[in-house]
Amino acid sequence: MSELIGLPLTALSLQPTPTVQVQGKGRRQRALPLWKQAAEDVRAWLAVRGEVRVPELFVNHQDQAMTRVGFTYLLDKYVSQAAAHCPTLLGKRVSPHVLRHSCAMVIYQATGDLRKVALWLGHANMQTAEIYLQADPAEKLEAIKSVVPLSLRRGHFTAPDRLIAKLREASL
Repeated sequence: MSELIGLPLTALSLQPTPTVQVQGKGRRQRALPLWKQAAEDVRAWLAVRGEVRVPELFVNHQDQAMTRVGFTYLLDKYVSQAAAHCPTLLGKRVSPHVLRHSCAMVIYQATGDLRKVALWLGHANMQTAEIYLQADPAEKLEAIKSVVPLSLRRGHFTAPDRLIAKLREASL
């Protein structure tokens, strides 16, 4: 959430390819391309936002930088509104991390490539991104379906004489 609410307007580039420069954990810089709809939404936000004196892209109703509390308030407000149209949201906890996780799952389901998920999230290694797979029931069901059960035949086991002799020796 801190990456988002502290994002300076200068980190945004809408031409030629809409991207945002993000500084994540460990002060790692990464450029994230924006989805077409996200770029359109940012353009609309900039038109509504107007000129303000703070460098942050996202501001509150007082034209000050948005705070974590303010972001949480807006998220809760819009999740409540969305629940009226999507009852499965009722009783679910939606947080910035849940949104990040959901985005990662959409990317994984679209590409099937964990490397792309790790790149998008800014993870230094793929093991960190693997955590996102642990919660995907569709991925687990796909894994189960891909396993072909062993075809076993009924039969009788006859122990070889050498095995019987070793077992008798061991019991003495």
